[in-house]
Amino acid sequence: MLRWISEDDVDSLYEIFSSPQVMRYWSSEPLADREAAADLQREIAGGNESETMFKWGLALRDSNTVIGTTTLFNLNLDNGRAELGYAMSHAHWGKGYMNEALNALVSHAFKVMDLRRLEADVDPRNTASIRVLEKLGFQREGFLRERWYVNGEIQDALFYGLLRREWQSV
Repeated sequence: MLRWISEDDVDSLYEIFSSPQVMRYWSSEPLADREAAADLQREIAGGNESETMFKWGLALRDSNTVIGTTTLFNLNLDNGRAELGYAMSHAHWGKGYMNEALNALVSHAFKVMDLRRLEADVDPRNTASIRVLEKLGFQREGFLRERWYVNGEIQDALFYGLLRREWQSV
């Protein structure tokens, strides 16, 4: 289930965002310590409150433990678009949770927020993430060379887009 992230989720955020495996294709370095996770939680709460971004925790129904996040950011409501981001604890990869969560997020973006377009930026080496996006109906729209510089490494990016009218026809 998707739910708001609270102070009680700092340890879960640390587990997710301190993992080199999870952060391998991210555009920032892994969190250094638990205080960085607490800072992240406060940043999330501020973004959600100000409505400059929306980040939900992906929680297991039986324990309510956050195992991932889904985000709508770089919101441009005048133009009806936003970027989509997501991360999942390595221990839960390959179980279909992210596909389920992103289906709910895309539905919310298009039906509730009345967005027209969603965008995603993904490292070309992140084949699992590419599969998730394409399964949702996202189409590859561009290749951005040397877009990111993270942990001493230059990274390319694939740019994906999904239009509401395309999603509705799937």
